[in-house]
Amino acid sequence: MAHKRGKKYQSAIGQLRPEPYSLEEAVPLVQKMKFAKFDETIELHLRLGVDPKHADQMVRGTVVLPNGLGKSKRVLVIAGPDKYKEAEEAGADFVGGEDMVQKIQGGWLDFDAVIATPDMMRSVGRLGKVLGPRGLMPNPKTGTVTMEVGKAVREVKAGKVEFRVDKTGIIHAPVGKSSFEAPKLVENALTLIQAVVRAKPAAAKGKYVRSATICSTMGPGVSLDVTPFNTRAI
Repeated sequence: MAHKRGKKYQSAIGQLRPEPYSLEEAVPLVQKMKFAKFDETIELHLRLGVDPKHADQMVRGTVVLPNGLGKSKRVLVIAGPDKYKEAEEAGADFVGGEDMVQKIQGGWLDFDAVIATPDMMRSVGRLGKVLGPRGLMPNPKTGTVTMEVGKAVREVKAGKVEFRVDKTGIIHAPVGKSSFEAPKLVENALTLIQAVVRAKPAAAKGKYVRSATICSTMGPGVSLDVTPFNTRAI
């Protein structure tokens, strides 16, 4: 049975043209089409010309958005006692060691990001089945396994976004809230796109960014002109 769209969604779709939009055109349009009563997240979706089944074509990384995400993440730091003060002074919401590991094993998940020191990964590794599916498992490649816990906490609080291509070759990532000023959303989205372009694997052949869409949580997607994203000029 086909899913029937609501009148507000249909009305929003009616404002779209068939041709793709520039990022500068698309962002104000997404904001204009917003119809939900809450402050929706603006999301960017990039379909890449890679085959993530091959390890040498995996695309992943992190980027700190210049204008943040509009929501401060609750950060948990799992480290030794010598790092507690550094983490707390940087703004970590929860700090602990083995006690935090046991708390999570008991079902506690009241946090949005986890940072761990290398010496604690033996214990944190036991949480793989809990944190992994939620995208919360600390990883050296994303800077969340580090001895510089203060720096890591500040980056997450400032709007650090992790991106990773899924099994269908698409990256999904937030770039801010619909209440942001349009230029700030454009800057955030462009910063993310530039980070994805820099992460292009050497094994990727042909057109790298195949298609791109920007949308609000509840609104329709607006297709972007990907021509600029496949040049070095962005």
